Amino acid sequence: MRNTILELNKINFTYPGAEQPVLQDVDLRLGEGDFIAIIGSNGSGKSTLCKCFNGLIPHYYTGDFSGEVTVCGQSADGKSVAELSKRIGYVYQDFENQLVRPTVLDDVSFTPLNYGFTDYKERGERALALTGLSDLRHEFIWQLSGGQKHLLALAGALAMDPEILVIDEPVAQLDPQHARHIYDILQRLNEEHGKTIVVIEHHAEFIADYCKNVVLMDQGKMCWQKPVREALSSVQELLELGIYPPDVTRAAWLLQPDDQKSKLLPLNAEEGSTRMTLRQDAKETLPIGRMQEQLPIAAKEGNSIVQLENVHLSYRTIHKVLHPVLNGIQLELGQEESIALIGNNGAGKSSLMKLIAGIVRPTAGTVKVKEMTVNGLPPERLSGTVAYVFQNPEEMFIEDSVRKEIAYYLKARKLPDTDGRVDEMLKAFRLSELAERDARLLSGGQQRRVSLAIGAAVRPAIMLLDEPTANLDISTKQEMVHVLETLRNHVKTVVIATHDMQLVSEWASRIIVMHQGRVIADGTKDEIFADGLLLRRAGLAQTQLMELSRMLGLPRICISLEEFVSLVEKKEVAAIHGSR
Repeated sequence: MRNTILELNKINFTYPGAEQPVLQDVDLRLGEGDFIAIIGSNGSGKSTLCKCFNGLIPHYYTGDFSGEVTVCGQSADGKSVAELSKRIGYVYQDFENQLVRPTVLDDVSFTPLNYGFTDYKERGERALALTGLSDLRHEFIWQLSGGQKHLLALAGALAMDPEILVIDEPVAQLDPQHARHIYDILQRLNEEHGKTIVVIEHHAEFIADYCKNVVLMDQGKMCWQKPVREALSSVQELLELGIYPPDVTRAAWLLQPDDQKSKLLPLNAEEGSTRMTLRQDAKETLPIGRMQEQLPIAAKEGNSIVQLENVHLSYRTIHKVLHPVLNGIQLELGQEESIALIGNNGAGKSSLMKLIAGIVRPTAGTVKVKEMTVNGLPPERLSGTVAYVFQNPEEMFIEDSVRKEIAYYLKARKLPDTDGRVDEMLKAFRLSELAERDARLLSGGQQRRVSLAIGAAVRPAIMLLDEPTANLDISTKQEMVHVLETLRNHVKTVVIATHDMQLVSEWASRIIVMHQGRVIADGTKDEIFADGLLLRRAGLAQTQLMELSRMLGLPRICISLEEFVSLVEKKEVAAIHGSR
């Protein structure tokens, strides 16, 4: 039994003005060297719980608080956030707000300097080495990628050499390769340096591969604390709460006979391939991948809505060096298409969409939308034709109610029948009951629906969505597929930039793969997802079901859970092995 490093007893907390407590009688115990995931749907109390660890609750976030917190054997009562933060490092969901100095080394050394440590620079250098950022020590913060900024926020917490590290959404907005890199670093900190790691996480695949234990939260209550395999094998219970275990785990659960539902289940494709056995004569061999570049898909004659002709985009760095972002983009987007832009962080997806929206202008080449040349055109001229929905929906909110938010953009454009259009959008995006609520105080999924309603209200020809499922739990992500389907009734063409392969597989009719500012593939779901080498080159990853399809020798790569289960049943599963 590990020594207890953090203990919470009978924790209750209610925010000012709230009718219901956000935490109710929570008892939690963390052992030294644990790697624990806290899961639950949006609003279940996960982040609030973790803010109790380092005294942010009750010292910074005021409200009704009761209960006892013990850190490293000492009561936290009477200790300030500053005192507790020496032992508990915290990386917040909005981690960029933790970066406060202009250069990497200045920033990572900032906290130990403020605590008066004479070796603050040595601490900073050590933290950079642990996170693999040493070569970037003299870079300016704004020159870093999203993944590098996230690692820098982690390094800043590590500079104090805390016993416990809490990371809220470690891989939000990161491509799969950068996400796995961050988890590899967390694993090394846990196993080689003895750090106790706590992650708030929605991605069950990462929980399965890296975590040791899982805490389930629901409506402010802690339901249980279990070892990771037992936790993720509780499929029925998790699904009832809108939490999705790994696809392989769900597939094995669905394929099990009813009398074996209590078995512990496989958590990844490798385990799935050993525990699910097809009849030998049912197996086929699928190709590993082609790495064959698909030619760009041309829009049907008269159907083109966007044309990019040899488009380049560069910007000057602080050192006056020209940095290329897009290199010779040649694309046509047609009407009635559902297009997914995929690729690793820094591939140029957001820049491409901003060019189409007129937010930035190309260094060379021509961008046309509905035969109108966009180059240098003020974005306001395009606002009725192109709607760009930002990655952070709250950036679009300026009024004090959802109804006013939607109406504002309609009135600004002097569009007719404002009230009728607002009511139509409230109904279409299931916002009627939230119409008088302040959009900034809604959940992440609700805010996303508001931002889409704002964009759809002006009935643009094309809507551009940047990471529409970022920071959403898996249940809310599933809901986004239905919301995007709703958009089809109001917008001719929808383009999303995303790392969410599940969303792409369920929604997109066309996939454009970007890498280092170029389009390296353009095709259908079947063409793109069958090419494992292409996905790896673009910093992406096949889903578990795609990997398992290949390992089991199914006749085609399966994209959805329903397709996989149906195909496996047809091929006749010889055995589903499990362990009690």
